[in-house]
Amino acid sequence: MNLLETLLQAQGGGAVRQLAGQFGIDESQAASAISSLLPALQGGLQNNASQAGGIEGILGALQSGNHARFLDDTGALQAPETVQEGNGILGHLLGSKDASRAAANAASDQTGLPAQMMKQMLPVVATMVMGALSKQHATQPQDEGGLMSTLSSLLDSNRDGNVADDVLGIAARFFQK
Repeated sequence: MNLLETLLQAQGGGAVRQLAGQFGIDESQAASAISSLLPALQGGLQNNASQAGGIEGILGALQSGNHARFLDDTGALQAPETVQEGNGILGHLLGSKDASRAAANAASDQTGLPAQMMKQMLPVVATMVMGALSKQHATQPQDEGGLMSTLSSLLDSNRDGNVADDVLGIAARFFQK
């Protein structure tokens, strides 16, 4: 299952329903927002994993954080600390507030939802992404190879066994905006 499917199907669609209610939009708009924000987060994950020490950093975050709670208990998505934790995740994945704003603006252009809403939603979706990675990682071996397997399976959106084409496609879509 790829990352988008994992997020959309979490708790039988409960995460999408929670996000929709939290931001006052319908479920199809929430699913569209997740889908539009995800490429930037996936690109950030891939970029982070390719940097020196990046895999270890992601692995450490997955092992020390309790990120699975964001998908196990969708009510956690509306807790104030979720945004704080999400902003921390964004700092690691995207590196700057400018990159986060660019991701939110691109998602706004794609969905027609207000850019300000996308900016507020981005840290929540970032926690959902880490929750999905955490849940996937829990079923994989607890080493760097397991993490790469987790990242590969979640980033391989067309399921061809090759992550490179998906990441390049994600990056191309992201930077076209």
